[in-house]
Amino acid sequence: MEGQERLRTARALIVGAGGLGCPAALYLAASGFGRLTLADPDKVDLTNLQRQILYGSSSVGKGKVEEARKALASLNPEVEVRTLSKKLEPPELEELVPQVDVVLDCSDNFATRHAINRACVKYRKPLIAGAAMRFDAQLMVFDLRSKSSACYSCLFPEDGEVEEVQCSVMGVFAPLTGIVGAMQAMEAIKLVAGAGEPLSGRLLIFDARATEWRAVKVRKDPACAACGAPG
Repeated sequence: MEGQERLRTARALIVGAGGLGCPAALYLAASGFGRLTLADPDKVDLTNLQRQILYGSSSVGKGKVEEARKALASLNPEVEVRTLSKKLEPPELEELVPQVDVVLDCSDNFATRHAINRACVKYRKPLIAGAAMRFDAQLMVFDLRSKSSACYSCLFPEDGEVEEVQCSVMGVFAPLTGIVGAMQAMEAIKLVAGAGEPLSGRLLIFDARATEWRAVKVRKDPACAACGAPG
């Protein structure tokens, strides 16, 4: 009951209402999260429907976050859903992140991911980052309430040479996004309710073709440009 009460007053920011954000938002709403803030600038496209499970054929051409809000209200009218139909830039993140208890990064580009990470580091908010491409997925929790926690930039430095490839170009195995998004919601619920052990300090990697999971330990980088500098 104590955990459920924490969920009732909890606030989450979900950046991205696509393949990961849809199942994450569904499970947070179903679990009784008090308030969800959904941010995504896109409209629903027909090609989204095989993996973005908040939308139906009648949603095509309409804004994702408003369609998502309707679906979540139908599931649980007690959940307050705030929608932002735009790409979140650092100024917006500076305003939004301090207001929430947990942030779910369901975005699809490194610029947004690093901007989210910097805001979470600054305000010491837990960050749950997920990614899925083709048949491969990654999941990690950065519990930035702890000074010893690694951050997203420790793992993927902002100045690193990482090829930007989006699933709209390369494709993604539809059930994989559901698995990762649901696990992002699971980790958010665990963090807020104080249940179990969060996936902190480990990068979880999933190969859907082989149905194999593996975990890699991740430590804080003292030289990290986002979280390693003094102060």
